[in-house]
Amino acid sequence: MPSRLSKENRLLLGAFFIVLIGLGSAPTAHAQGLTLAKYANDFLSIGVGGRALGMGSAYTSVANDVTAGYWNPAGLARIKYPEIMLMHDQRYANAVSFNYGAGAISLSKNETVGLSLIVLNVSGIPNTQLAGIDANGNPIPLGSDYPSNLSRLDYSKITFFSATDVALIGSFARRVTDNFSYGANIKFIRRNIGSTYGTGIGFDIGALYSPFSRFNLGADLQNATTTIVAWTDGTTEVAPPTLATGASYGLDIGPVQVMPALDLIFNADNLGASSTVHLGPFSADVRMGAEISYKNVIAIRAGYNEVKQFTVGAGIHLPKLEIDYSFARFAYAGALGDTHRISLELVLDNSK
Repeated sequence: MPSRLSKENRLLLGAFFIVLIGLGSAPTAHAQGLTLAKYANDFLSIGVGGRALGMGSAYTSVANDVTAGYWNPAGLARIKYPEIMLMHDQRYANAVSFNYGAGAISLSKNETVGLSLIVLNVSGIPNTQLAGIDANGNPIPLGSDYPSNLSRLDYSKITFFSATDVALIGSFARRVTDNFSYGANIKFIRRNIGSTYGTGIGFDIGALYSPFSRFNLGADLQNATTTIVAWTDGTTEVAPPTLATGASYGLDIGPVQVMPALDLIFNADNLGASSTVHLGPFSADVRMGAEISYKNVIAIRAGYNEVKQFTVGAGIHLPKLEIDYSFARFAYAGALGDTHRISLELVLDNSK
């Protein structure tokens, strides 16, 4: 396989990135009266993998393992053996449970497929809508005056419900040359809040290019055609495209490997002042991180993500098994608590 891109492949690469940039920056039209929902499908923005999360989620150009199905599907083309990963995350004082599992396998020397499952669950949410009592002790029917005329609650009438978000992601990646690969995702989404359900489908496309050794450029267009979730109560959420771009470089200093990484995220989600830079509905955010490893066995990591969190992490690479840990502290940590994420990656290296 040639180490340099042919003229045909250079044209293909150029066209691919033009499409990515054009789709990511173009205003999103309202189709059939649908309106964009702020933070739609936001559970898909949490991130996966202890290594990536420890690096502040600056992983668009780094992804070269099974988690590439989430961060940049083009990176799946770089795996050599079947890989499986599991991750668990409890956050917000254990109120939210986040679980991730994924597997990937090469179909040939140049083609790889993967499957990822993300499940977020919040249980025990109290429903007080039918438990209101006025100053005279009479039940309050739901209406325009509720809860202004609420005096207290009848705790015997409080019910509880749960909310669950599920995403099943199928991925395909192809290596065009030793330096360039591309990939795509199809996402099936199922959400519920109590007895109300939402169903949707979305697509991502990604590219990964190494212009020279140890230097990587990545791009991932999430929700490439917009992702629409239709709810059983008649409402519809539309998530506009988000373009993630990244660069990373690895260098060796004796037995120590150092790799800094930087991501720029562009979206039209109307995030306003919560983003780093914004203009109307458009905004841009930064993710940055670094990894220092010793003989590719023990690693420490640090980063800063788009929600203005500092993250740290560590990992150990054993034969066939990689264990990664990341830590993040939320604002108002006294109430929300800290978050510890642990992921286990199994590599089925049959050559060993």
